[in-house]
Amino acid sequence: MNKHINLPLPFSHLFGKMASLSVKPGQRFTMPDWQNNSLLISADAEQQRYNSHHIRQEGRALRNETGNQARWDEHNTRTCLNDRITSVDRWREALARCLTDTDLEIDALTKVKEAAENALQAKNLCLDVAIECLTFRESRRNIDVVRDPVEEELLREVKVIEKTKKELQQQVDEAFKQLCLLKEARQQLNCDHRHKVETLELDRQCMSFNVTSGNISFKVKPTRIPDGTTALREWELNSQCNKDRAEAEMRASVDLRGAITLSIAQTNNELDAQRIATEFALRKRIRDMEGALSELRWQEQNTLEEIAEMEEEIRQLEEDLRKRTLDLKVAHTRLETRTYRPHVELCRDQAQYGLTDEVQQLEGTIRALQQKRTESQDALDALYRQLHRIQTDIGYKTNSLQLDNKCMDTRRKLVIPVEKFEPEVDAVNRTRNLPRNSQLELA
Repeated sequence: MNKHINLPLPFSHLFGKMASLSVKPGQRFTMPDWQNNSLLISADAEQQRYNSHHIRQEGRALRNETGNQARWDEHNTRTCLNDRITSVDRWREALARCLTDTDLEIDALTKVKEAAENALQAKNLCLDVAIECLTFRESRRNIDVVRDPVEEELLREVKVIEKTKKELQQQVDEAFKQLCLLKEARQQLNCDHRHKVETLELDRQCMSFNVTSGNISFKVKPTRIPDGTTALREWELNSQCNKDRAEAEMRASVDLRGAITLSIAQTNNELDAQRIATEFALRKRIRDMEGALSELRWQEQNTLEEIAEMEEEIRQLEEDLRKRTLDLKVAHTRLETRTYRPHVELCRDQAQYGLTDEVQQLEGTIRALQQKRTESQDALDALYRQLHRIQTDIGYKTNSLQLDNKCMDTRRKLVIPVEKFEPEVDAVNRTRNLPRNSQLELA
């Protein structure tokens, strides 16, 4: 502080007078003036040194205080940065583990989805075979066009296949949707993980800055709040939400994988059971058809033998009829000849009675033979009609047996790879559609 020195009145009067007087070259001061000037200079110097010392003390205190504050602030900033780096890195590791688990689950669900698609594709072959068998059996003729157990099992098989295909297709669609959800969750995880990696790089770069760093400088409004800035709680909730969503989608995916795997096994078992039932009915039908054909051929052989015997019998009847006719001619001729006996010789003697009886007997015999020949011919005609019916039915059943054998051969595709399949019978054009004019009922 400046100290004001009170001078004696004569001196102040003198100085005032001197200030008011013009200084002339060669002016001389008095000794008191000189002494007072020296005292004034000393007093002013002392005052300035005091002021300077006080300022130096204040500066030293300020330097100590600001230095300590700066070091503490820098230490506190480094601690906060380090804590922040630790927190971000912990979330980065959690998100990285979640990303790995999500990738594994995506791969697992993709494989299960492909298995379901392969199972669905395999059902197309089963459906083709079942419809092809139904199409084959539509070529049966006449009485053999029957709603037998084989047709019922084939129709049931078609319904089972259509149902399993529908179930598998629904699960494939669900798997596709779940994969989309998993990939969407993974994308959010990956984006969050990438942002945290970038944040770690920036915060670690901030940790490396010091006063000797070459890339430090003043920035325009460094304390501004950038657009899009979030609160710490919001930041934590965002990462937690991304992680929770990914984990929820993974749990849903695990459940779906289990359901698809179980469904594939169940549909395969159901279809295998139906296929076994169909083939059992088909084999039984083939055995029944072979038995019926064997019976018909036996009947055909017996009928042919009976026809041969009947034809021989008719031939013999005609031969006997011819002989009896000749006998009758002889009897007629004798009777007619004896009518020319003269006069009294024309008597009804024993010979006459005998000839008359003979004629009557022969006529009765001929009528009986003719009647029997007619009956035999009618029987022969009936035998021929029956033979034709038997042979026609043999043709129907032979055709049906060939068709059922074709069905059995076609069904070998279900157990033999298609590329190694060689049909044992002539194949027909395959179609995925049911016959237009069939009597099949899938309802």
